[in-house]
Amino acid sequence: MSNKAVINTDKAPAAIGPYSQAIKAGNTVYFSGQIPLDPGTMELVSEDFETQARQVFKNLSAVCEEASGSLKDIVKLNLYLVDLAQFAIVNQVMEEFFSAPFPARAAVGVKALPKGSQVEAEAVMILGD
Repeated sequence: MSNKAVINTDKAPAAIGPYSQAIKAGNTVYFSGQIPLDPGTMELVSEDFETQARQVFKNLSAVCEEASGSLKDIVKLNLYLVDLAQFAIVNQVMEEFFSAPFPARAAVGVKALPKGSQVEAEAVMILGD
């Protein structure tokens, strides 16, 4: 008997490969990467970086809610950017969605992301803290 549960919501983009939006194991939720797809159309919301970053956090929030949590329950956030010059913008957008104490975070520059996205985020959330 496993205490592992699949988290899935139609309020965030469907998985575009062999993975789940998130997996809950005990009181910990492990999120797959979210890119700025519109959940309804499965297309990028915009070519604009700031708009993409905002959608990534909206998608992440929708999966949090499906797992009975919220962004404030995220303890670790990994960001992937195709252009690290956008670092200041992603920080500003992040402050719209998170408040202190902020999660631990890494921001990594990458060559490319799925669907031509400019930003992706994955997270770990602890429930019941």
